[in-house]
Amino acid sequence: MVESVIIINILLSLILLHVAWRLWRIRLSLAKAANALVAAEHSTHKVLAQAPNFIYVGQRHISNLRLRNQVLELQIQQLRQVLNLLLLISQIWQRYFRLYFWK
Repeated sequence: MVESVIIINILLSLILLHVAWRLWRIRLSLAKAANALVAAEHSTHKVLAQAPNFIYVGQRHISNLRLRNQVLELQIQQLRQVLNLLLLISQIWQRYFRLYFWK
């Protein structure tokens, strides 16, 4: 009877030792995963902490480009008007030249 109790205790001890060993390994794995997540959080924080400044700089550049674009569009519009005027003068000149010199 005492022998069976000792054997059962030894078996239970071995099973519990195995469970404790598995839990210890799981704890190590979880600790590694937690450390990796903390490192990833620190890295993303470093990158994203600078993001608002980059966004503000980008907005300023876009605003400057829009102003420049407006100036260029005005110049293009003026150039088109000049070209249209030259075309009109050319057409009038050709008609006038045909009417009065090729009769």
